[in-house]
Amino acid sequence: MTTTPAAGLGHDPGTFREDWLEGLADAYARTVRRVPDADGVVGRHAPRAGKVAVVIGGGSGHYPAFAGLVGPGLADAAAVGDVFASPSAEQVYRTARAADGGAGVLFSYGNYAGDVMHFGLAARRLAAEGVDVRTVLVTDDVASGPPPVEGQEIDPARDRRGVAGDFFVFKVAGAAAERGDDLAGVARAAGHANAMTRTFGAAFAGCTLPGAGEPLFTVDAGTTELGMGIHGEPGLRTTRHLTAAELADELVDNLLQELPEPPAGNDGRVAVLLNGLGRTKYEEMFVVYRQVNRRLRAAGLRPHRPEVGEFVTSFDMAGVSLSVMLLDDELAALYDAPCDTPAFRSLPGGHTDADDLRPPDSVPAAASAAPTARSAPSDTDLPATAALQAALDLIAANEDELGRLDAVAGDGDHGIGIVRGLRAAVAAARTAEPGPPADPRSAGTALLAAGLALADASGGASGALYGTLLAETGAVLTKAGTCSTALFADAAEAAQRAVSELGGARVGDKTMLDALDPFRAELRARAGEPLPGAWKAAAQAATRAAAATADLTPARGRAARMGPLGHGHPDPGAVSLSLLLTAIAGHLDR
Repeated sequence: MTTTPAAGLGHDPGTFREDWLEGLADAYARTVRRVPDADGVVGRHAPRAGKVAVVIGGGSGHYPAFAGLVGPGLADAAAVGDVFASPSAEQVYRTARAADGGAGVLFSYGNYAGDVMHFGLAARRLAAEGVDVRTVLVTDDVASGPPPVEGQEIDPARDRRGVAGDFFVFKVAGAAAERGDDLAGVARAAGHANAMTRTFGAAFAGCTLPGAGEPLFTVDAGTTELGMGIHGEPGLRTTRHLTAAELADELVDNLLQELPEPPAGNDGRVAVLLNGLGRTKYEEMFVVYRQVNRRLRAAGLRPHRPEVGEFVTSFDMAGVSLSVMLLDDELAALYDAPCDTPAFRSLPGGHTDADDLRPPDSVPAAASAAPTARSAPSDTDLPATAALQAALDLIAANEDELGRLDAVAGDGDHGIGIVRGLRAAVAAARTAEPGPPADPRSAGTALLAAGLALADASGGASGALYGTLLAETGAVLTKAGTCSTALFADAAEAAQRAVSELGGARVGDKTMLDALDPFRAELRARAGEPLPGAWKAAAQAATRAAAATADLTPARGRAARMGPLGHGHPDPGAVSLSLLLTAIAGHLDR
């Protein structure tokens, strides 16, 4: 999972709340507007005469909570405090007044001392002015609250924090108010949603507040904090860094044992929210959800309209949380009801439980098997497959260094991409190489299949170029009857022409061609010699040339736009090609 510190923009902490609220109102003027003389937003649809006003709120730093969840069908208004701080009672009061349509106000917010006191003061003031107010605290975080004490009757939920389960409670409350429930009915529905909701989260890195030079809190490198709160509150325990599947298992295991008794009419349906805490990438969250979905279904639960994304964040914290709400027919209907807010939109009608089930025939065949960490070598591998396996082994050992070189003026994924592509190439060659071992046509068939597989699995420019190199080499070999150094020199020349035409590069542009060209030339010069020695000398020439690319300035691709930034560092494509050629030289020696 992502743990690299994020580089934030410079902010004036004294005006941060005002600045971002103003920007939100500008960007989503069609949905929300600023509350006059207050740090809050109110929906364009509010106030509406005779409708209960749902008012939520809390500190900045948790967007989309809270201001991003204001709009028809969800909250009517949100009062916003400074980063990780409650809005003041005055701000809550003014925000509620702006949303009140005469049918009463429901306050809902996470169970934190500052929020409880300030919303409570605002509720007292509104009540004194004749406004009927009810409050529903969100208490979904199973990693918080006092532990049960033997012999004492306590309710652990009473002191639990409110975290990403906020979203479920706010959504149900907003839908109940939208359908015309009175204040007591809206409060009942919201309270029922809270009682059926549980959340457990994990963090891999802390967060840094606007204007701060140091993180507010940290997580030790290589560890995961299970149950950490969204302000850095301590969790249950610290564990080693977890894989996505292990993290999913921890989230589900900690939730299953805390789920309440199902409501009447529940048939296993659960609303599911996998929530990013601010820095975790969506693709990573989908990997986690894959295992979450499997585990929940194995436990007899049926995810209903699951959501994966950011709903209650902690500024730039790296981590995720999993929320589950047990559903009955009423909660399901309220959860499915349409809404339109800056951060979340639900369209009316059309959703059925079948929408949450992927049909079996929709799984691509290539995706049905889990990828292996390495293509298993075989004692019976034929020459092309064995050579590619040797290349995979050496390049995989240098994957991190190739990524470092690529990150100088690129995106840092060259090592990952080439290793991934070579794994696929080895597997394809192993299937396609027909034999006999001494027939170059057999190796050519394997390399043709390997090139296509590499390009498909690796992707990107490097994948296309490497795929072309293998495929063009294979194409020459399939037309030959005798294996010789001259034949491989012909193949190298054909591969170089194809790579140059496809990529539009020339020798000297600081690309893989700067290693391929001296390899080709040396192999041609030794065309009358035995292949193992000639290949070894040519691979050495490629290695020297790859190192010399440090003195070149990139002229092609993304690196070219970086100007002299890449000067002084070898080209990652040239280096990876020299490793591939060196590995094959070692294989030929054996």
